[in-house]
Amino acid sequence: MRSITTIAGIILIVLGVISFAYQGITYTSQEKVAEIGTLKITADQQKTISLPPIFGGAALVAGVILVVVGRMGGK
Repeated sequence: MRSITTIAGIILIVLGVISFAYQGITYTSQEKVAEIGTLKITADQQKTISLPPIFGGAALVAGVILVVVGRMGGK
């Protein structure tokens, strides 16, 4: 059975690679433009949360360190 450290390291490595690949998360939200009586007018607006490359790099390095520490502790 793998230690929790190794599993956390693998998750961080995967998140780091995804962060490098996408460099941001885009989503759509509905915003109310106008409301007149029972009539409601909405508009879809795309928003982006950017993920800086330093975030991906830090997650990748931390993941590798956790995997190495997890394997050393298992011996």
